[in-house]
Amino acid sequence: MGSDSVVSAGPDRSCVSLVSIFASAILPVFALAFVGFLLGQWKGVDVGPLNTVAVYVLAPALAFDSLATSPLAGETLARIAVGVAVFTLLMAAVAEVAGRALDVEEPLLSALVLVSISPNSGNYGIPLSEFAFGATGRSTAVVFMTAQGVLIYTVGVYIAARSGAGSWTEGVRRVFAVPLIYAVAAALAARALDLVPPVDGTAMTTVGLVGDSAIPVMLLILGIEVAGSDYTVALREVGAATLLKMGVAPLVGVAVALAVGFGDDTVTSVFVLEAAAPAAVTPLILLIEFGDDSPVAGTTVSEYASTVVLATMLVSVPVMTLLISLLQGGLL
Repeated sequence: MGSDSVVSAGPDRSCVSLVSIFASAILPVFALAFVGFLLGQWKGVDVGPLNTVAVYVLAPALAFDSLATSPLAGETLARIAVGVAVFTLLMAAVAEVAGRALDVEEPLLSALVLVSISPNSGNYGIPLSEFAFGATGRSTAVVFMTAQGVLIYTVGVYIAARSGAGSWTEGVRRVFAVPLIYAVAAALAARALDLVPPVDGTAMTTVGLVGDSAIPVMLLILGIEVAGSDYTVALREVGAATLLKMGVAPLVGVAVALAVGFGDDTVTSVFVLEAAAPAAVTPLILLIEFGDDSPVAGTTVSEYASTVVLATMLVSVPVMTLLISLLQGGLL
């Protein structure tokens, strides 16, 4: 594995090692998310203002700091973006074929496709990648999240709107209202022009401090959002989506990573880890705004999507623990 890996492991890892990986990489993510969940249940916190701070201040600072100071070469960053695009399109095709084969009706078919292509690469994937693979893990995860964000607000909005009455062009325009895009562009431009301020200077120290606060805040938001979701849909309705997201997506991620070739073991491992992350909350937001929320067999797309988020998060505990063990043990 790359030198940025936090834990070096061989293929003969024991159950004790799996527990250690869970405690060092998975548990911190769920502990903070659980605090957010309890806060949401106890105080009924409105996640809106907190999410606004994260989207417009914390995440852009995290992106700029991670990319401007990243040891990754520009070619590697471009390959990650290409890999995310290929992964998203492949998963969309697989989910579409699987949904039609299972006779899933619209608008649940669109919901199935959307949750399948949307790993929670931000407030779940970034902290997990950093805990498991250090600074390079965080930089890789930020690039993955940014590329995915562009795709979700273009391809994803189209998928959400194709069975509804919402204007998908309005959703696409939102891409350019998200400051994360400009933070990434500024960081890449600063790197290309050799204008990145000194890492130990006041400017970058301040940006780094703000960016570091994004990770715990993202996890708190995740927990609060889960606490406010409705899980009235039967688990049998989301079995296919859970299998696609937690079973098929990691395999597609491995195939894409090997095909694209990142030239760095840690980057390859984090790409697979991000692809295998549980479903994000973003599809739920897009489906509510642009999709058709008419019940199908007593289930609406919002209930469906929120249940997939919960189911995949629960399944992710053993799946991600085992996957990190394999990746740190030299699987790729």
